[in-house]
This record gives sequence, C-alpha cells and structure tokens, in this order.
Amino acid sequence: MKLDTLFRQFDAQAMPPLEQWDPPFCGDMDLVIAANGDWIHEGLPIRRPALINLLSRVLRREADGDYYLVTPGEKLRIVVEDLPLRVTDADRINGDWHATTACGDSVPLDASHRLFLLAAPNGDLLPALPIRHGLRARLHRNLFYRWVELAEQHDDEVGLWSGGVWHSLGRHDDGST
Repeated sequence: MKLDTLFRQFDAQAMPPLEQWDPPFCGDMDLVIAANGDWIHEGLPIRRPALINLLSRVLRREADGDYYLVTPGEKLRIVVEDLPLRVTDADRINGDWHATTACGDSVPLDASHRLFLLAAPNGDLLPALPIRHGLRARLHRNLFYRWVELAEQHDDEVGLWSGGVWHSLGRHDDGST
C-alpha cells in the first residue's frame, strides 16, 4: 500500500466509498491497532495523527471478522487487538448525544449507533459503539466517566437515553452473585 498515493487520492477527512471497492487480497501488513488505541507499524507507534486519520478512512471489518485497509486496487489485512477506534468526545444536541472519534467520525447515539456491552481482551464487558463499515469504537476513559456521572439506572444497567433508545454503559453489580 503506497501511502503517498493514498494522501494524493483522498482527503484525510473524506470518506471514500469502501462499500463499492472489491480489490484482490494482497497479504498482511505489519500494522497493529493495540488495545490501548495506539497504531503500531513495523513495531513503531505512528505519531502522525493525519496518517492515522487517513488509514482509518480506508479501514473496514469484513464478514470473516478480520480488518482490512482497502483501496480500489488492493486489500491488506491488519491486526486489531480490541476495537480500532476510540470515542473521545460527545456533545448533547437537542437532548440527544452525538459521539466523536479521535479520527473525526461523528455519529448520533440512536437506534443505528447504539452503545452495547462487548467483552474486551481481558474479559471485561465494556461499552462499544458501531461507527461505520463494520468498525466499532471503545469509549475513552474520560468520556466514559463523564457519561457515568450523568447516567441513569434502568433495570440492572447504568446508561443513557439518546435517540429514543437505551445505551448501556455497564451492568449494576449488587454483590449478590
């Protein structure tokens, strides 16, 4: 994958039409998205936010459960230890929450983008949010605690109402189990 070509072809903030591309599989790329959200290429962390943003725009998860960087001409598999994106901020607009990832994706918390609990690599059930192209995001710790402070209890869960639906931040543990 020629990164200089990608930079010329796509605006780092534009969303290319990944759903229209079906290039041949070209192998594995030595790129890992670590469980802590770091992007690591050939053993070294990527420190350029613009490069991470660009790569995130051509990332998708396919039906086989693997993650791929996709261009019109090639597809490379990468390793994702947990979830590839992080929700770092959120705003309340007209009473509903809108989440923003570190890569600039903005999605409303609604029936199509619903927080749900998903096991992390260590087995803990943590909130996950669907973003696009099969990609999900974890909540950054600061946002998680901000939402917990505003959360309500509903049945055995703690969470938020947004977009007319319940969004779970976690389960209430009363210590009886």
